[in-house]
Amino acid sequence: MLDSAELVAFAPSTDLERSRAFYTDVAGLEFIEQTPFACVFRSGSTMLRVTAVAELTPQPFTVLGWAVTDVRAAVAELRGRGVEFLTFDTLPQDTDKIWTTPGGRIAWFTDPDGNVLSLTEFTGD
Repeated sequence: MLDSAELVAFAPSTDLERSRAFYTDVAGLEFIEQTPFACVFRSGSTMLRVTAVAELTPQPFTVLGWAVTDVRAAVAELRGRGVEFLTFDTLPQDTDKIWTTPGGRIAWFTDPDGNVLSLTEFTGD
């Protein structure tokens, strides 16, 4: 039943105005609307609802990610918009903070609330 339904992604935020600026100006997502409860964006065919929460403890793992065709280009573009990428001591990341896996390359960053986001280039190796 759900295999043919459109997926809706959610991310929490303690400041919708700040999140709106980040997801439109930095991430480049299409802004749809803002209510007192959420900012709504479109990324490809997926709706992202950044939902207002009173308090938030960011999780130490990826909560939202994008599949990109060229992770190095995406990292460079986001760096140009002020994004700092994360380093994990347990992963062998290169100088661009990209981890190469058997199936692709991954880079992580955070939104203004500390939610961990990722970029993945699937290589199929």
